[in-house]
Amino acid sequence: MKQVVGMVVSNKMQKSVVVAVDRLFHHKVFNRYVKRTSKFMAHDENNLCNIGDRVRLDSSRPLSKRKHWVVAEILKKARIYVPPSAPVSQNVSSSSVSPTATS
Repeated sequence: MKQVVGMVVSNKMQKSVVVAVDRLFHHKVFNRYVKRTSKFMAHDENNLCNIGDRVRLDSSRPLSKRKHWVVAEILKKARIYVPPSAPVSQNVSSSSVSPTATS
């Protein structure tokens, strides 16, 4: 059974996620390592994955036309960013604003 590790990039489907898997390979002409990304659709039975989670996928029988991976484990949960609440704006009195003189 094949296993890959990747990052969840989409979870907008029911019981499915899209996982981006990075890999490095050696380019023979340029003699450098090149990074390539593949996207796999994976089955997430309980809808536990969120965008940014690091997950391990196991191969499985074909579950649909494009889905033949299953989320085996969530390795690291994504940190959820909560922006600070905006301060309540105070009414600005007209006297504090000085008009510009035009001559």
